[in-house]
Amino acid sequence: MANAGWRPFLRYDEKQDRPQLSGALLRRAMAYGRPYFGRIAAMLALILVVTLLGLLPPLLVRNLIDQALPQRDMHRLTLLALGMLAVPLVNGLLGVAQRYLGSSVGEGVICDLRTELFDHLHRMSLRFFTNTKTGELMSRMNNDVIGAQRAVSGTIVDVFTNSVMLVSALVIMLKLEWRLTLLAIAVLPLFLIPARLLGKKLRKIVRQQMTLNAEMNAMMDETLNVSGALLVKLFGRGPDEVSRFRGRAESVRQAGVRQAYMMRWFFLTVSLISAVGTVVVFWGGGLLVLRGAGFTIGTMVAFTSYLGMLYGPLSALTNARMDLATSLVSFERVFEVLDLPLEIAERPDAKTLKAVRGTVRFNKVSFSYQPDDAAEEAAAAGLADVVRFGGPRSPAMTAPPLSQEGGKLKTAGARNGNGTPAPQAPAGRTWALRDITFEIKPGQLAALVGPSGSGKTTATYMLPRFYDPTEGTVSIDGHDLRDLTLATLADQIGMVTQETFLFNDTVRANLLYARPEATQEEIEAACRAANIHDFVAGLSEGYDTVVGNRGYRLSGGEKQRVAIARVILKNPRILVLDEATSSLDSQSEALIQDALERIMKNRTSLVIAHRLSTILAADMILVLEAGRLVERGTHAELLAKGGLYASLYETQFRIEE
Repeated sequence: MANAGWRPFLRYDEKQDRPQLSGALLRRAMAYGRPYFGRIAAMLALILVVTLLGLLPPLLVRNLIDQALPQRDMHRLTLLALGMLAVPLVNGLLGVAQRYLGSSVGEGVICDLRTELFDHLHRMSLRFFTNTKTGELMSRMNNDVIGAQRAVSGTIVDVFTNSVMLVSALVIMLKLEWRLTLLAIAVLPLFLIPARLLGKKLRKIVRQQMTLNAEMNAMMDETLNVSGALLVKLFGRGPDEVSRFRGRAESVRQAGVRQAYMMRWFFLTVSLISAVGTVVVFWGGGLLVLRGAGFTIGTMVAFTSYLGMLYGPLSALTNARMDLATSLVSFERVFEVLDLPLEIAERPDAKTLKAVRGTVRFNKVSFSYQPDDAAEEAAAAGLADVVRFGGPRSPAMTAPPLSQEGGKLKTAGARNGNGTPAPQAPAGRTWALRDITFEIKPGQLAALVGPSGSGKTTATYMLPRFYDPTEGTVSIDGHDLRDLTLATLADQIGMVTQETFLFNDTVRANLLYARPEATQEEIEAACRAANIHDFVAGLSEGYDTVVGNRGYRLSGGEKQRVAIARVILKNPRILVLDEATSSLDSQSEALIQDALERIMKNRTSLVIAHRLSTILAADMILVLEAGRLVERGTHAELLAKGGLYASLYETQFRIEE
């Protein structure tokens, strides 16, 4: 929803807009055409042939007027008529082939660019997604990528076609009548004026229009998904949201009107310049005919036809610079995302562990969501976009901002995953975790306990490398997580979060997401272990029942048991669980507790405990307060100390006895 303190992560900044075409940007954009070099070469060859064939009709008309008709030559007349029919027929057939090649190149570039962008986004850290509106990413994936395609398959093709047409027409015109050709060329410098005057403004309008579209898409994504729509209805804010959307849509409309208005002025100016050149040539050509200077009527007709072939492509080439500049805005916006560094990345020599015993160790781990001093200075200088970030149960913390240098968005102060230590945090900053040290032995259950905002979820997010420590190390079997491949962590660590997410697909598809090769027998065994098989089997279509957007056709307990079954099917060695059952009915809670006990057996488990039964079963209880590990031990040991755990036990857990 609307938040005055939130500024877009990927945003338009007029001061950052670079109105000049960049050679490096153009070369990088054109590099996406390399896999299609053969098709591009064939397409350009066809364009050359089609363009040259298009130059023949005026010469045929000239021959008709100056020779066939005056000489009453029937044979020549028939040949000329057949030639006038053959040229468009052949051109049309070649044009079909050219169009096929052009579209295959353009769609191929779109597919490659969109896939690369999708891959890069999925390798971004969790921090990136907490800072970024999904609708803006969708805009980059769709609108901007399509704009990039236009540059490759549209603008570049038009530039080549018009260049060939212009040069060819100019050569023929010089042969027909060099004096008139010089008159026609005299007005050419005037064509540069509208591009100089309007090109920079138009590019800025197009970039702003793309950003406004992204913001509108972000709002639609927030309010039209099932959670957002439910919230709007609960608070009766439908009219307000419509009004807010109308404001966004109005901004997009105004930008579109400004673009159309600017383009109309451009075409008007170019048309007037073409008209001036045409009048000059008509007057000069007519004068030559009247004086009998060897300039025939047929030549005059052909020359005026070629004049259109000169001024038309010239006007298009004048506009091509503007088209290319505005199309490359799309590449700029896509490259901004592709150039974002990976905060959580594999080292080149990362290890793959085939077998994991399950020893988990946190060694002097500290973590903060706040930027370092350098990033704060950049933000103060206007080079960074500081975004408020409410970390896991820590709304007062802020995330590292994104600085923008040379048009590229970068995460300030983020670890790049290449082994370089993260910068030391400045004194006085807010820590989510501070100097945490503990070890969980293979097969043990460790329960995390503490007040809300104490850093429990942040600690669990360290293990699957959703975040890397600002200081210290997290290790599995003695291996620093940053020395292991991300695939190893994904294979060996299973996680059930407090907020269960299911895709809008069948129950089976959601379960197979953990292990695509699993058999139906294995799926059913996992569901039985999670106490959900009988429920799924009783659905109208069984395991082929679609669960709805975010699983909303299922209750909270049913969704969570499906999530548990998904983790069981994965069969990881280490479990990370946020055991949130407080909001469920007693029956669902009992079923989930029974399922959790089964899944944790013989596995190393790190659990945010919400139930006394989990705490009593824990081999070790870790008590966090304000990001620090203040107590550790068994239930009996901690009660005997009479500290924070004893207080939490009295207020939160004793009621279960």
